[in-house]
Amino acid sequence: MFDFVRKHTKIMMFVMFLLIIPSFLLIGMDGYSRSQEKTKTVARVGGHEISQGEWDAAHKIESDRLRASMPNLDAKLLDSPEARYATLERLVRDQVLISAANKLKLSTSDSRLARDLQENPTIASLRLPDGTLDMARYRQLAASQGFTPEGFEARVRQDLSVRQVEAGITTTGFSAAAVADVSLNAFFEKREIQVANFMTADFAAKLKSTEAELEAFYTANQALFQSPEQADIQYIVLDMEAVKKNIVINEMDVKSYYQQNALRLSGNEERRASHILINAAKDAPEAERLKAKTHAEKLLKDLRQSPGSFSEIAKNNSQDIGSAANGGDLDFFTRGAMVKPFEDAVFALKKGEVSEVIESDFGYHIIKLTDIKTPQQRSFESLRESLLADLKSQQAQTKFAEIAESFTNGVYEQSDSLKPVADRLNLEIKTATQVTRQPAPGTTGVLSNTRFLTAIFGADAIEKKRNTEVVETAPNQLTAGRVVKYTVAKTLALADVADFVRGRVIAAKAAELAKKEGLNKLATWLATPPTLSAMPSIMVVGRDQTQNISPQILNAALRVEAAGLPTFLGVDLGVQGFSVVRVVKLVPRQPPAPDVTKQDRLQHAQWWTAAENQAYYGFLKDQFKVKMMVMPPKPVSTDLQTLASR
Repeated sequence: MFDFVRKHTKIMMFVMFLLIIPSFLLIGMDGYSRSQEKTKTVARVGGHEISQGEWDAAHKIESDRLRASMPNLDAKLLDSPEARYATLERLVRDQVLISAANKLKLSTSDSRLARDLQENPTIASLRLPDGTLDMARYRQLAASQGFTPEGFEARVRQDLSVRQVEAGITTTGFSAAAVADVSLNAFFEKREIQVANFMTADFAAKLKSTEAELEAFYTANQALFQSPEQADIQYIVLDMEAVKKNIVINEMDVKSYYQQNALRLSGNEERRASHILINAAKDAPEAERLKAKTHAEKLLKDLRQSPGSFSEIAKNNSQDIGSAANGGDLDFFTRGAMVKPFEDAVFALKKGEVSEVIESDFGYHIIKLTDIKTPQQRSFESLRESLLADLKSQQAQTKFAEIAESFTNGVYEQSDSLKPVADRLNLEIKTATQVTRQPAPGTTGVLSNTRFLTAIFGADAIEKKRNTEVVETAPNQLTAGRVVKYTVAKTLALADVADFVRGRVIAAKAAELAKKEGLNKLATWLATPPTLSAMPSIMVVGRDQTQNISPQILNAALRVEAAGLPTFLGVDLGVQGFSVVRVVKLVPRQPPAPDVTKQDRLQHAQWWTAAENQAYYGFLKDQFKVKMMVMPPKPVSTDLQTLASR
């Protein structure tokens, strides 16, 4: 066999060419194009390029973090084009600051890194009772952010270096009190105004439209009457609930789990304690802490001589304001409610015992354990359903990654149908009709996910009727779909949008009449000013007292100089109508209380510093020649949204 290969090398190469190249063309090109998509450059900072893959990964991490911190947050907000673009801008900002740190040769020492890690509350929570770091949980923390422990520490070191770039601005920003007062007084000064409104709605009721007007508006505004492209689709979802459905738990495993966890599942032991606290801050001078400790030891000695006087001694000597009046009583609490030294002492005592002097970050404690509430162990039958759910959740967590890989491979390898992978994993094939690129108002779940909708309207899905790529539509939720029927975008007939067109035509005519009436009234009042009582009542408005008037009116009134008052001005409200505003007089800002003045000046300094910092960032962007390859998202117009929902 090998002799044949050696003697007929050219023939074998030709055969391999015939076999391998077509398979690459049929299968590999799609994978290659997806790979190219991931490596596409979306922004450039100097010589550094940010890829689509980096952007996607960063947005996933940011979305997961926000979901974890705000479970009730609407998922659509995280998957919106605006949210994704904000992530890209943050990536660009990070890279600009990294480039600046490198150029300025800013670095972080090992001791500074160690101090930051020690002060990090998240890492502090990973410490064991003996003070050492739980390395297994530390590795999990790093892995959850896509790093090894070494990579995580390198990232922290880089962050500390980057902070130095802006520190020169943020730590030195200030504004003089006199400058702050002038700015704030001008910002918060008010105006007395009278407003006469000429609203479009008041004129619209009296108007009608002709067929010629409807036809003219329809012809001139064809872009408003585009019916969006639509698709009828099938889709399948793999999530934890789908994985749990296929998990069968052995009854013996449930009973074994009960025996191991019955105590924990029945509830936590609660203990009631009283204490006497002598305050001593952890950063207080050593002499001060020693004095507090000596005082506590003297009180303990008195207590040993008179065991029944704990409550009285606590009332007279404890410096814990919250409990001293109650004889030091802290009521019942469980593990985790108190600082560790205090908790360890309480749970080591027997009922009625008094501790030695216990040191904590707050000072020195003498603790008496007054009661113990032990939870009653619940029966197997009462806990069976929750035990079964726990075991299924645990196994689902373990199996999800394995099944997710099978799901992804099945969707990709059999790209002409979702049925094979649905049958293999026991998933329901769901359907949806008239799906559009932008989720309809009120849509929730998978069909509101913009990444999934983008995949549905991709070229492969529409033109070749292939399965979409697998999209993560929520934490531990993967979705894939396919287009069953596609309808291209088209211009709606006038008959289909006649009511909408009629409304727009009448609104335009009414707005024109409202503006005309308002301008006529403005001219009349400028020539012959009416009495104050002839117009609507006076109101006082300012930036902190808007009186629910429109921003256009408020801004116009506040721009009027005091020297020209009283005066009239016209304010065009666009489609809403027209307003004539009489600005009567300027109302100076009332001098605030001293504590408010102090807070306002501090706020002004923060605003000033933020503005300087933003200007410095703009300078750095120019210096490092930032270029965005992706256009910022454009807001969807109200008209298009209205038509899309018809």
